[in-house]
Amino acid sequence: MADKISRKIFLKRTGALAAVSAIGFPSILLSQSKEKLGVALVGLGSYSTGRLAPGLQMTDHCELRGIVTGSPEKIPEWQEQYNIPDSNVYNYENMHEIANNDDIDIVYIVLPTGLHAKYSIIGAEAGKHVWCEKPMAMNVEECQNIIDAVNRNNVSLAIGYRLHHEPNTQQIMQFAREQTYGAVTEVRTAAGYDGYHEDGNWRKNAELGGGALYDMGVYPINAIRYATQMEPIAVNGRQSTVRKEVYPEVDEITDFQLEFSNGMVCTGETSFGKSMNYLNVNTDNGWYYLKPMSNYSGVQGMTSDGTALPADPGHQQARQMDGEALAIKEGRPPIVPGSQGLNDIRIVNAIMESSRNGRSRVVL
Repeated sequence: MADKISRKIFLKRTGALAAVSAIGFPSILLSQSKEKLGVALVGLGSYSTGRLAPGLQMTDHCELRGIVTGSPEKIPEWQEQYNIPDSNVYNYENMHEIANNDDIDIVYIVLPTGLHAKYSIIGAEAGKHVWCEKPMAMNVEECQNIIDAVNRNNVSLAIGYRLHHEPNTQQIMQFAREQTYGAVTEVRTAAGYDGYHEDGNWRKNAELGGGALYDMGVYPINAIRYATQMEPIAVNGRQSTVRKEVYPEVDEITDFQLEFSNGMVCTGETSFGKSMNYLNVNTDNGWYYLKPMSNYSGVQGMTSDGTALPADPGHQQARQMDGEALAIKEGRPPIVPGSQGLNDIRIVNAIMESSRNGRSRVVL
């Protein structure tokens, strides 16, 4: 806002920049006194429209205060519905000017995967905390560039893994950590849908991060990692396309195996042409599952001793954003840090390499 002194200018004028940088996260220090942190949604597609903006009406620690869009026709409706002033509306060319707007504390990058790195870095360079949708970026280098940018600018970075905030998913993590049913011996998981994407949809565009593996494959990859609480040492996978006239550039189907240091092999699958949504975990002393495991609502399951994991009625994205906002306000690390996104993308890239080389084993 033109009549306000920006956070960076204030710190420089008071001589405090070096001091707060030494202890880390100056934005967190300045945010602690705020009742609610201001969020700007970067990208006003279906996810922002249908889930994030409504979710921000339910949060206690953050609220929707700004938008960044390349579609001017959307601006009046968003301003009217969410009371967003002209001073908090940006486009992709002037997004960097958000640095001078103290209404905005957080930028949430809700763009195609191929654009995540560029705009996450712009947000970090503007001195704003960054929330980046999954998958984090196109490759490990881009992920690391985002992490370096937030570290360089002493702001926080959280990846939009809403399921890490979902109670039954958290229960699965706890089972693995505490070995409630013994050590995990096998995980089988899949996430996909039977759909059709029209021309112009970014999910058909390889450069923007389209394809089943990038779009949906991160769910089973991340599920294996959180269900085992371990990192794989090697991977193999196969990508294919049945409807080549629909998906000439990207994979329609991907299946893969993750290998662990104890010899365990876990399997995952994703698809644009097959509906599937489950997480099955076998252990030394039993089993448990989630089905569905990645829906926006209704995640539920069961354990081998008859314990039900009933669906939680809460709004997943509201829970996610409130959790990460509270972490910022309290000066704590994010619940889902950039390392989570980077580790998944390392596996994504290895699956792609394996497929290109006849499903060869790729060491991570």
